[in-house]
Amino acid sequence: MIRYTLRCERGHQFESWFQSSSAYESQERRQLISCPSCGSAKVERAIMAPQIIGKKGRETAAPAPTETPAQAPAEASANASTPLMMAHERELRAKLKELRDHIVQNADNVGDRFPNEARKMHYGDIEHRPIYGEASPEEARALIDEGVEVSPLPTLPEDRN
Repeated sequence: MIRYTLRCERGHQFESWFQSSSAYESQERRQLISCPSCGSAKVERAIMAPQIIGKKGRETAAPAPTETPAQAPAEASANASTPLMMAHERELRAKLKELRDHIVQNADNVGDRFPNEARKMHYGDIEHRPIYGEASPEEARALIDEGVEVSPLPTLPEDRN
């Protein structure tokens, strides 16, 4: 794996991992790489300093965060705590957590009764209200096949710990 610092035509700088330099070049030719800030597909590699760690320093050495002029101080400190997580990943996780928290606060948890409750609402047997609960993949697929609108609640990595 190789990590490149990339820059778009508008000057946004970001990092991305590739299987090899040829994988990067192939994706670049096909314009599959885009800036997470503005969506521009005109991206080039930025100048990078290699990070070399000797055998003795591997256990204790942590990657030094690099601050770019475009980074805000708060963003730079967030990068220091999780250097491999890019800003857009942190933003996406925060939005997913906000969405899930909103659903949990504003909907009824019907637990494993979810498939039956969703069907009853879909067919007009009970009044519509926001609900969430548990359904197996097969139950969820059957609901979708019946035309019942369902969506999974986002699960974040920290929820699994």
